[in-house]
Amino acid sequence: MHDEFLCHVTAYGICGGRRVGVPLGTYRAPTLPLAMWWLRDRASWIAERLDPRPGIPYLPEHAITPVADTFPDVPGVLRAWCGDTERQEQVAEELATGKLVRLITRDDTTEYEFLAESVDAVRMHRTGASVPALVPRP
Repeated sequence: MHDEFLCHVTAYGICGGRRVGVPLGTYRAPTLPLAMWWLRDRASWIAERLDPRPGIPYLPEHAITPVADTFPDVPGVLRAWCGDTERQEQVAEELATGKLVRLITRDDTTEYEFLAESVDAVRMHRTGASVPALVPRP
């Protein structure tokens, strides 16, 4: 069982003809349940900022306009992921076995990437990689 997890959320887009990433959050979770909670919390947080619920008092009237059904629905995908307990269990199982989990959703301008991985798995991967040994020449 892996005990500690690194979680990252990044938004990617095109700026000046180049693909750039903007970090939206990082968390070093001391337990698997906290890692899952943080991923759901970030997904919900992003969804609310991309698509606030109508009637929120701090939004001016007519600030929110509906989009066509053919438009990619990133907030809807994120909200659905947050509410899908079966998918949550699958992600938790993958993390518990040391696998890197990568969840991606995108619209026509931005890609949102959620990454989570075991700190132990990262350490094992680094130490298991072949590192050239420096041997002094005679």
